Amino acid sequence: MAAHAAIPVRKPFSTHGLATPIVIGVFYGLYAATTVREGGTGFTAGDWLLGLVSAVVLGAGIYALRRYGHVLPRELRAAAWGSLAGIAAGFLYSLSGASILSSSGLGLLFGAVNGAAAYYLFYTHEDGEGHPAPY
Repeated sequence: MAAHAAIPVRKPFSTHGLATPIVIGVFYGLYAATTVREGGTGFTAGDWLLGLVSAVVLGAGIYALRRYGHVLPRELRAAAWGSLAGIAAGFLYSLSGASILSSSGLGLLFGAVNGAAAYYLFYTHEDGEGHPAPY
């Protein structure tokens, strides 16, 4: 007698990993729109558009790294998180009217610190093959 072949079950779509990127993106977009406003009386359409685009780009970057970052080795994953954080910080600082050199310097410093912290976190919480540690 032949055994019954089980039908593979598809995992349903889950929104579990969407809350963090959305919340961080919304706060980032509001901060960007407020910074570019420069103390004016109200938000313009350009301010809202800049905030919306900033929120979507940062939220998509966070979602992509959280969802698909595990396929990267820990060094590249840490560099990706550091790059995302450095670019985000440098962009916000540039919106305040700072020079390109100081914005780039702050972004590089912030990215290097975050990349080193991410590498330390990944190194101490994974085994040699990149799997989560069993403790």
